[in-house]
Amino acid sequence: MRPAVTAAQMRAIEARAATLGVPTASLMANAGAALAQVAAKHLAQAGRCVVVCGPGNNGGDGFVAALRLASAGHYVVAQPLTDESTGDAGPARAALRLAHPEVLQRPGFEPQKGDVVVDAIFGTGLSREPIDRFAEAIARINTWRAAGATVVAADVPSGLDSDEGRAWSSVVQADHTVCFGCLKRGLAVEPGASLAGQVSVLDIGVPRAALEALAGQTPVVELEEVDAIRRLPPRAANTHKGTYGHVLLIAGSPGKSGAAALAGLGALRGGAGLVTVAAREDGLGDVLRHAPELMGAALGSDGGLAPSDELATAQASVGKAALVVGPGLNRGPGTPAWLQALLSQPGVPLVLDADGLNALAGHTDALASARRPVIITPHPAELGRLTGMSAAQVNADRLGVATRFAVAHACVVVLKGARTVIASPSGAAFINPTGNPGMATGGTGDVLSGLVGALCAQGLAPLDAAIVGVYAHGLAGDLAAERHGRLGLIASDVVQALGEVWVRWSR
Repeated sequence: MRPAVTAAQMRAIEARAATLGVPTASLMANAGAALAQVAAKHLAQAGRCVVVCGPGNNGGDGFVAALRLASAGHYVVAQPLTDESTGDAGPARAALRLAHPEVLQRPGFEPQKGDVVVDAIFGTGLSREPIDRFAEAIARINTWRAAGATVVAADVPSGLDSDEGRAWSSVVQADHTVCFGCLKRGLAVEPGASLAGQVSVLDIGVPRAALEALAGQTPVVELEEVDAIRRLPPRAANTHKGTYGHVLLIAGSPGKSGAAALAGLGALRGGAGLVTVAAREDGLGDVLRHAPELMGAALGSDGGLAPSDELATAQASVGKAALVVGPGLNRGPGTPAWLQALLSQPGVPLVLDADGLNALAGHTDALASARRPVIITPHPAELGRLTGMSAAQVNADRLGVATRFAVAHACVVVLKGARTVIASPSGAAFINPTGNPGMATGGTGDVLSGLVGALCAQGLAPLDAAIVGVYAHGLAGDLAAERHGRLGLIASDVVQALGEVWVRWSR
């Protein structure tokens, strides 16, 4: 896991480092050296480098990098955007002027392919729209990138909010961002992740003890593959289908049998020992035809699920290790009351998706009082219906909205979309880096809900099931895209590629 810190948290870490004998000037020297190292790797043999420096410490990192590159024999032009530099950037600028005055005096040039542009204008402290000379410099950097130059950003692409990943209208599109000490939170979410390009988090000499400045604060982390692997134990030899749990899906209706089937296939490919789909008879046959391994439980009557179905669904739930409710659900005016009753009963973990979530709009208090563990897997519009917000408002603060809902309603929230957010009732949040735009197609979310249900059935705690399921689901999508391309990716490709994930993980 990579901690994703805010600007305030990074300042606290640096302050703590200073008390431990590592002053900010030393951190700047190390940051500039790391920046120069990455820039040099991108330079072609005869390439040149332009370092665009802002007035503060981010500019200071740039001056140190320019000094390092010039001392290594590279052709470098440093372009300060102000006459003076503040803080530790002042001495860094003076050191460059003393050692290599030509770097500050050379005329500018138009970088092209093989050249590198270092963006050292703004760091983590930007809180407003760049204007005037700063906006003009950002525009120039993007123009140079369009001409073929490689853009390397110092800590954060200038024009990006380092906490929320929100981009101002003037923002650098980087090819590589060198993060100093810790990953900045805005680079773990969109659009920051895309604007940052490749992200390297490099050691700049922050003592491990300085991270104590984060003690007691609810963590936000970016997941790594090992985080998912270690949560999913290998299978022992002396096991059988009963060992891995029986998943019940209450899902499917005429015209929406595919959603239930994909959730069932996700559960099967996710390792559940048995999977049963409970649905009305007029839709159940269509679901079961998708895979002979699926079993069925017919719910009597017809129309949307209602309180009159409580006995039938309770009977279907007997002996099950996890429930998944929602994909293609037959919903009617009585469905909210039926679902509230299900939540009020003690029992096994419940994964709520799609129309299961929509049935809770206006009734979210049932989540907070639920007597069983609950995982919800909304996309932004679905979470918007639960919170009274628009999808755009949810996407503008994905971390905040998901985390606040998880805490207030005592459930695990999986907010789907680019950089899926997994929020815990404790307030901790996990950002998933896997997945791609090809997965923006019908049915992929159904596969995820079935997969998470299967992991719960195998005994994983709800938060662990969500972490493993989300990471594996996105990775499967990435592997499938390598074969089919993003444009042609369909949900069943993700189901098949889950097998490749388990092979890769030796599971």
